[in-house]
Amino acid sequence: MKSPIYLNALRAFEASARHHSFSAAAAELNVTPAAVGQLVRSLEDWLGTPLFNRSASGRARLVATEAAQRALPEIRAGLDKLSLGLERLKEGAINGVLTVTVSPAFAAKWLLPRIDTFQAAWPDTDVRLDTSLKPVDFVALGIDIGVRYGNGDWAGLIAEKLLDEEIYPVCSPLLLHQKQRLRKPADLGKETLIHDLSIESHKDFPSWKQWLKVAGVDHTETMRGMRINNSAAVLQAAIDGQGIALARSVMARDDVAAGRLVRLFPDIKFTSPLAYFIVYRAERASLPRLAAFRDWLLVEARTIT
Repeated sequence: MKSPIYLNALRAFEASARHHSFSAAAAELNVTPAAVGQLVRSLEDWLGTPLFNRSASGRARLVATEAAQRALPEIRAGLDKLSLGLERLKEGAINGVLTVTVSPAFAAKWLLPRIDTFQAAWPDTDVRLDTSLKPVDFVALGIDIGVRYGNGDWAGLIAEKLLDEEIYPVCSPLLLHQKQRLRKPADLGKETLIHDLSIESHKDFPSWKQWLKVAGVDHTETMRGMRINNSAAVLQAAIDGQGIALARSVMARDDVAAGRLVRLFPDIKFTSPLAYFIVYRAERASLPRLAAFRDWLLVEARTIT
């Protein structure tokens, strides 16, 4: 008997197996959990065998059967090839949608203030931003290109360095005027410090403790103060006079240039061990609109360094 075309069912099965959940698969595929479950059951009915080991309650973590787990690598490879084939049908022109993943803070503080120059140069390319603090699956979410902050090592992705950055304290001009005693780094121990927790789990993510050590201050209490998990919000809190923030230069550059923030102790240099990288899959590199966006990012980075 000729096999029916079960592409949606295969996608539903693959996503459910990867997430171990119909609900998480549904969120990725932008459908309801019931629809995912129905698609998986239709595939099971056609195959005549279950694909998941289900508990009696139906609430346990989904675990693919042994046979299903053996088949998953070929299914994923096939779905990837189908996606790539469809994209190559569109590669002849620059027009279309370009999906870009960046962190919310990078979008707000660096990308969006500059994106108009790309749109002016490539008016037929529509940029769709996917903002997330966590690394995302480029294949599953249809991501073309992104900018990530880290050490440049992400499995399955080409990474090209875009920007290095310095780390330094900043505060509002009014707060600096009020705190005239801020004459040396050790004076920071008496102030409200704003901590950036956006990727604090990374062992190399700069902290107040590290900056103060570079500044020659080893015994200042750094754990108290305000703690925020978004770099743009960290800077906004400093602009609003809530305390002194440890800023990342790529994020803070425009605010410092505009006078909304003042850099403290500029003679102390601390370069972050992490950097910003352009990331994309090798098989997508020839997509014209991706190449255009990559080149634009590099030109923009050179104009501000």
